[in-house]
Amino acid sequence: MFKIVEKWKIWFSISLIIIVIGLGTWLIKDLNYGIDFKGGTVVTIKIGKDFNVEDIRAMAAKYDTKASAREILEGKKVEISSKDFTDEQVSQLFNDVKAKYQLEDTALESTRRIGPSIGKELRKKAITSSIVATLGILLYTSFRFEFKSGVAAVIALLHDLLVMVTVYAVLQIPVNSSFIAAMLTILGYSINDTIVVFDRIRENRRLGKYKSFAVTADVSITQTLSRSINTVLTTLFTITAVYVLGVPAIKDFALPLIVGIISGCYSSIFIASPVWVLLEKKGKVA
Repeated sequence: MFKIVEKWKIWFSISLIIIVIGLGTWLIKDLNYGIDFKGGTVVTIKIGKDFNVEDIRAMAAKYDTKASAREILEGKKVEISSKDFTDEQVSQLFNDVKAKYQLEDTALESTRRIGPSIGKELRKKAITSSIVATLGILLYTSFRFEFKSGVAAVIALLHDLLVMVTVYAVLQIPVNSSFIAAMLTILGYSINDTIVVFDRIRENRRLGKYKSFAVTADVSITQTLSRSINTVLTTLFTITAVYVLGVPAIKDFALPLIVGIISGCYSSIFIASPVWVLLEKKGKVA
């Protein structure tokens, strides 16, 4: 049996250090908001033939080093995004692409300007969706187990969200619509792992074989540890392959997922269960 609960100060300290670094970086450098949140220009060009998106990305970098380009397989198009493109730069970029691939003027399908107001609305929806998901998880966990376990699960989820923000802040990964998808994905993955541990705690608690709730939690964590590790490893193999072999736009989504999955497993074992035990002890004292 691994003694996890009694070393809660160590696990909490590790998490606190990581989160403080993330929040400090956020305050100093802010997040790297992409055009979905901050506004910008999206240019769509129909190539109509096979092309190398890296070549187009290099062309765009001449006008904005932070510009991104992604291939749209349907119709053989490319979508180029930048927060800082001017009308003149868009025209010059299109001329570069047109010359390389011998295109007509009609190949420039659209130039869309995304205003800051749209970004504010998206930011609001991101916050709202996270809050709604968290409250739903609190209600579900409280109904299935008890309110204290629901609070513990939510604290673990907040831990995972803050770790994700740390990754985005420290590495300056662009915060786009994929940020919302990554956050909600990690919420779902983390709570699934937590529920497995909590379910075993409830079963062992009913048996009444162990002298304290802390011991029950430690035994339950030990019993589910191999399952948690195996699940994380098999998921990480897939996501890591996507990160290694994927294009930059995919990597910006895959890297936070890798960290979030590891964080979700960590919080299920080292955060959620110890918090539940501490809440139980506090309730008894009160």
